[in-house]
Amino acid sequence: MLVVSDTSPLNYLVWIEAIDLLRVLYSRIAIPPEVQSELIVPDAPAAVRAWANHLPDWVEICPTDLTLRDDPRWRFLDLGERAALAVALTRQPAILLIDERTGASVAREQSVPVLGTLGVLDEAARRQLISLPKAIERLKQTSFRYPKKIVSRLLEEDALRPRGER
Repeated sequence: MLVVSDTSPLNYLVWIEAIDLLRVLYSRIAIPPEVQSELIVPDAPAAVRAWANHLPDWVEICPTDLTLRDDPRWRFLDLGERAALAVALTRQPAILLIDERTGASVAREQSVPVLGTLGVLDEAARRQLISLPKAIERLKQTSFRYPKKIVSRLLEEDALRPRGER
């Protein structure tokens, strides 16, 4: 299944030095050009701009269906969210990586499965690729906004998981 990403998950995974988890978990991801443009704006963290200017070979830039992206029903979403949703809808089956609640709700209404930054980190922890508590601590040092209840639940579940040899 194709994984299409909006800006936010890429931004934060680069920021906390966990972007390679996407390659390990999903092999390839797709982004529209609008998302790449949002990642290289001057106020983005330097590491994020550097990554987006030299995308790894496992990131595919997919053209956006402009008619779908500019659907009047989605005007309230930002450009990157609309573009990522348009790519996910035209390249189904696809999972959309998106953190913004409103964008995620719209995607679900369109029957597009969604996953956010926390979901990626949780999946990586389930596969014993990272320490979830350490990743969450790094995320808290950024501008990432998160529901405290969800983070608490994820950390509680993580603490109950059996640990294998690493």
